[in-house]
Amino acid sequence: MSILVWLVPVVLVGGLLFLLMRQSQGQSTDANQTMAFTRSRARRVPMDRPSTTFVDVAGVEEAKAEMQELVEFLRFPAKFRAVGARVPKGLLLVGAPGTGKTLLARAVAGEAGVPFFSVSASEFVELFVGVGASRVRDLFNQAKEAAPCIVFIDEIDAVGRQRGLGIGGGHEEREQTLNQILVEMDGFDRNDNVIVIAATNRADVLDPALTRPGRFDRRVMLDLPDMTGRLEILKVHSRGKPLEEGANLSIIAKQTPGFSGADLENLVNEAAILAARQGRLTIEQSDLEEAIERVMSGPQRKSRLLSSQERKITAYHEAGHTLVAYLLPHADPLHKVSIISRGLAGGQTWLLPAEDRLLWTKSQLTDSLAFALGGLAAEEVVFGEPSTGSSNDLQQATRVARKMVAEFGMSESLGPTAFGAAAQAVGVEENAGSAHEGPEGPPVGGRLADEIDAETKHLVETAHERAHTMLLQHRDMLAALAESLLEKETLSGDEVRALLAEFDHEEKAA
Repeated sequence: MSILVWLVPVVLVGGLLFLLMRQSQGQSTDANQTMAFTRSRARRVPMDRPSTTFVDVAGVEEAKAEMQELVEFLRFPAKFRAVGARVPKGLLLVGAPGTGKTLLARAVAGEAGVPFFSVSASEFVELFVGVGASRVRDLFNQAKEAAPCIVFIDEIDAVGRQRGLGIGGGHEEREQTLNQILVEMDGFDRNDNVIVIAATNRADVLDPALTRPGRFDRRVMLDLPDMTGRLEILKVHSRGKPLEEGANLSIIAKQTPGFSGADLENLVNEAAILAARQGRLTIEQSDLEEAIERVMSGPQRKSRLLSSQERKITAYHEAGHTLVAYLLPHADPLHKVSIISRGLAGGQTWLLPAEDRLLWTKSQLTDSLAFALGGLAAEEVVFGEPSTGSSNDLQQATRVARKMVAEFGMSESLGPTAFGAAAQAVGVEENAGSAHEGPEGPPVGGRLADEIDAETKHLVETAHERAHTMLLQHRDMLAALAESLLEKETLSGDEVRALLAEFDHEEKAA
């Protein structure tokens, strides 16, 4: 009995201590989890890891030259300080998706041999207030400890939009995160050697405080590559891939106007996949050309079986596009025409410009309208009525015609004036009862909007009549093209020109 009396207090005290220890451990775990939640999620690429350099970046030579200054500063900062120069704290990369903004930022870190912190701006923002600002502080603290280094923030428009336009005024979590980024960049000392690089494809919506001197005060534009740039990008992405001796990347570069660096990388990869599927150890020219069509329109839909009538309509539709392009004086040269289904299209006609074009004349745009409506006109000439296959052509023609009227000042009745749109500016959140001025000018409506619609309709109808007249006058050429397509399914530009040249000789002989 005496032993029990002695053990009971000991057990009670031991149990109490055990509960207190468990509770203390639980609180410590919760605190650790809370601290981890507020830490930056930036991925750090150490300087000793094999990295990207400027050799791996092509097609953006002007941007590479701009970034070379940052490399020099990170390598030899004393050279700049000796003359009192202040290197920009922040640099903004602006360009369309796929133009190589992230790749270029990694190349700067690789050339300079410094650590590289990479984070997406959307990773700062969470449901809980203050988390984004805490993550920003943690990121910049890590960067200062690792200096010299580069901090790369991708898609900065996720937190960097103009403040004061959303619901809640300046108390939104996104705006608090932006404020913290601004404060941290202002807190850099001259000896910190931390350079912040941000990327966006929507620079027009950024807060002015981000782009003022002392923050992201330098802007580097990354445009879509020209033909020379596309060739260099193709060479970069074809390294290590066994190209057949006859494969000509220059031809592929010429056939891909408007492709970004990411598109070209995908193109080379698709070509390699096609070669592997067919059991070949080298990539042929045909693989590269097929990959272009796969990237643009999707794979061939071999399982899609058309009736003989639908196949005939498709052949005449594409023959109409082809013949109108052949007869138009300002149309681009024909590259290929096919009635093989890809994606949602029953067939396609490709025009290949002789060189990259930055400017379009009114004559070129007018001819492009007639080309777009050539398929519709061919269906009406041969079958007496249009089909639903012309819906995308009509949308394209209407879009171009409206731009000619409202943006390019190419309307004879409305004159050289740029008109706005009824919608608010891109990226601006609508406030109750407010109206925003569009990027092209003030909003339009009423009688002026009706006049724009009428002029757009006039341009489309004129182009349609022009294409219709051409095909009526050359119906024998239209029939010959359609029959050849029904037989071969795909014709190259040279084959089409050779076929139509026979009719030219006959007309001259007659």
